[in-house]
Amino acid sequence: MPQPTRSDVHVNKPLTNISIAYIQKASDFIADKVFPIVPVLKQSDLYFTYDKQYWFQTSAQKRGPGTESAGAGYKTATTPYMADVWAVHKDVDDQTRQNADDPLNLDRDATLFVTQQLMLRREKQFVSSYFKASTWTGAADFTPSTKWNATNSDPLSDVDNQKALVKAKTGFAPNVLVVTYDVFKALKNNASIIDRIKYTQRGMLTEELLASMFGVDKFLVASVVEDTAREGQAAANDFLIKNKALLVYSNPAPSILQPSGGYIFSWTGLLGAGAQGNRIKSFRMEQLASDRIEGEMAFDMKLVGSDLGVYMTGLL
Repeated sequence: MPQPTRSDVHVNKPLTNISIAYIQKASDFIADKVFPIVPVLKQSDLYFTYDKQYWFQTSAQKRGPGTESAGAGYKTATTPYMADVWAVHKDVDDQTRQNADDPLNLDRDATLFVTQQLMLRREKQFVSSYFKASTWTGAADFTPSTKWNATNSDPLSDVDNQKALVKAKTGFAPNVLVVTYDVFKALKNNASIIDRIKYTQRGMLTEELLASMFGVDKFLVASVVEDTAREGQAAANDFLIKNKALLVYSNPAPSILQPSGGYIFSWTGLLGAGAQGNRIKSFRMEQLASDRIEGEMAFDMKLVGSDLGVYMTGLL
């Protein structure tokens, strides 16, 4: 059955100044904020990776008069990507459109609905790609000996120790910390963290302040919610992921000869696509007496440098 039905959009006149939609804020979605987005013209292609061993050794030698300098080199390899196209549509039929009261704008609402669907899909792909056990090798998967919601815990030291392990292995200290919403709540009430800011003017523990305290460029909170119930069942809303964190080095922008824990390849070469491989189309479905609002998003999330990150679990 098409949703919404005619009765869903035709409401009593006293209620026409009220329109309520549970639309999650764009800022809650972090899939496009952790790793650089690489715009690509082709749906599939290759990218280069460098063998880091050659960059952490030196072949330089003393040079005598009239002699050649010592030679050196490095190895490269290629890795493929494939930007799968994810798509979803919402039809607006003529009868429902004709029967809709103000302030409903069915085309606008369908566009927002389709966009939210795609963003949720991308967020789920981000979680399944990067929040996995035994994926990151910068250090062994980390679980603190003292949980971060315990009064005697020290999350700042725990993170510093993990950053040091990654730095020693790769030469790059992680600059992004992603935590789930429950971990964020625990950190805001952690005694050791509160003690460090109690004499400062900024008494509110914001994400920006926590980024400064943890010594990272970005402190991000994974807070998107999903309803896993089937249609007609009682709602089963919960966070996509809980009690986890990812500490990782992310290059500020796509660049050759610069490492990054991950890259997101977005197919901008898709006709009409935006910077994130996304596009919204509207076209007539005459056989259905409807207008179709269709959204697409084409991307591939690649784990580029597994040794640049640490997966953290069982924090609470």
